[in-house]
Amino acid sequence: MASRVTLPTPPASELFMPSKPKLKITALAGGVGASKLLLGLYAEMDPSLLTIIVNTGDDIVLHGLKISPDLDIVTYTLAGIVDASKGWGFRGETFHALKRLAVYGRPNWFNLGDRDLATHIHRNALLSEGKTLSQAADSIRTALGVKSRVLPMSDNSVPTIIDSNEGPLHFQEYLVKRRAEPVVKKIRFAGVESARPAPGVLEAIRDADRILICPSNPLISIGPILAVPGIREELRANREKVFAVCPIVGGKSLKGPSDKMLAQLGHDSSALGVAKLYADFTGTFVIDPADKSQSAAISALGMKVAVLPTVMKTLAQKRNLPCALLSLSLPLFM
Repeated sequence: MASRVTLPTPPASELFMPSKPKLKITALAGGVGASKLLLGLYAEMDPSLLTIIVNTGDDIVLHGLKISPDLDIVTYTLAGIVDASKGWGFRGETFHALKRLAVYGRPNWFNLGDRDLATHIHRNALLSEGKTLSQAADSIRTALGVKSRVLPMSDNSVPTIIDSNEGPLHFQEYLVKRRAEPVVKKIRFAGVESARPAPGVLEAIRDADRILICPSNPLISIGPILAVPGIREELRANREKVFAVCPIVGGKSLKGPSDKMLAQLGHDSSALGVAKLYADFTGTFVIDPADKSQSAAISALGMKVAVLPTVMKTLAQKRNLPCALLSLSLPLFM
């Protein structure tokens, strides 16, 4: 049986150390749920050593523009321009263009701000010139001053489709337009069988000192990344370096409908339920003290368990968890 360690949260005086760990970190991320952890990592380490592999199953084409919500949320967050109250879009955004689109009879259920539209127009222009989604993402993060690499999981289109009691829905229709009300019967990643990891993705996993699975929805944020051929296999090959942060605390989602979706698809809405989904490729599973009672059952799956405060509401909490994750020593668990 794997071992377990419980680490107390270090005092603030010990957290904000002048010397930053020189670890190469690769993180697998969705959007809002991951951005809090990523913001802390960005502050607590050398950001040039951080590579983020982002879910693109949420991508959708609206008004003739390819929208990449998770890529943009991560980039805007690290650039310091995100609307922190929402977790997405630009801070102080206006929506004049969206209102005019509605006048023309175009759908306005997906909020696209005026400055946000510039990002999508730029991305589309690059794609129309023959550039890849990876190249577009790099252009956007560079222009916004983000020092970390931000990689899409794939340059291929792999939309997440929710088979529901109302029929098939694109994930954005399910989440935004229908507010996650339909009952989920199945989740599909259209075209994933022929997709390939974006350039640099497998190398980022292979070359990392530590791989972090962010506290994102395991089904529709991390799930699409894992479904791209080659990525899950590469994680398995580097299993001892993989640290997964559970997005469920006390049976409830930290963000979004993770708990409801897990239950509707027959999984336990618990830390243990998520651990079962990650057990084949995760070396260390990170849970909140609220779920400490599940440590033994998670350890029995063959994973080491770290018990750390995973709720990140304040700025200090957003820095405490990444700092603790960076300080975890692999030999500590042997």
